[in-house]
Amino acid sequence: MSITGEHAGKLHGLRQPTFTELYLPKLVTVWREGYGLADLRADVFAGLTVAIVALPLSMAIAIASGVTPDRGLYTAVVGGFIGSLLGGSRFQIGGPAGAFIVLVAATADRHGADGVILATLMAGLFLVAAGFLRIGTYIKFIPYPVTVGFTAGIAVIIFASQLRDLGGITLAGKEPSEFVPKLVALAASLPTLNPSAVAVAIASIAIIAGLRRWRPSWRRAVGWCRSCSGTASSAGPAGASRSTRRAPTTGPRSSTP
Repeated sequence: MSITGEHAGKLHGLRQPTFTELYLPKLVTVWREGYGLADLRADVFAGLTVAIVALPLSMAIAIASGVTPDRGLYTAVVGGFIGSLLGGSRFQIGGPAGAFIVLVAATADRHGADGVILATLMAGLFLVAAGFLRIGTYIKFIPYPVTVGFTAGIAVIIFASQLRDLGGITLAGKEPSEFVPKLVALAASLPTLNPSAVAVAIASIAIIAGLRRWRPSWRRAVGWCRSCSGTASSAGPAGASRSTRRAPTTGPRSSTP
């Protein structure tokens, strides 16, 4: 028997996991294997590290998407908890992703916050269906240039969405969601540029760039500064934060889309 045939025979002889073993949350298997105080201590520090970056980042993403920052906090906390509770990996990070700003902003602008909730629910159902059908491996057929172009395009759109808060610009009406009309509206409102907001933005960018250049090992501090600077630039200089962006003291009200 050849080496290839012998290897194929071994693979054929391996026992295929059952449905329960395949989709059982990793939390259950970890508890079965044993969970001690050292594991709890490591998880607490890991959770705090993620929270330092994820919570300010979630507020910044919510503001950039056109909704109030409290909705970003609810999403980061609840989504991260559910992802960790039902996830199938021993080591995983559940948190906000900046690439979703474009999708969330467009959906919130057209259908409101209820539309975002409904779209999120539908996307979750699609992901569950894709998992049951085992079609996740088809992602390897997407060319790498498509992924790079998609990511670069999102980066440009996110940068354009931050220009108003970066310069403290006041628009006469609602900020357009489309890329070109947004730039036109911002250019027309340049006389309202706020020097204090520009100074805060420049200082934040300088700190982040300096830490990455001279202290590359301080990755946690760089991530924290980037998240906080995004939230601060969205709120503007001291006393300039909009009242509609303040987190309420009560939980969100649920409604049917």
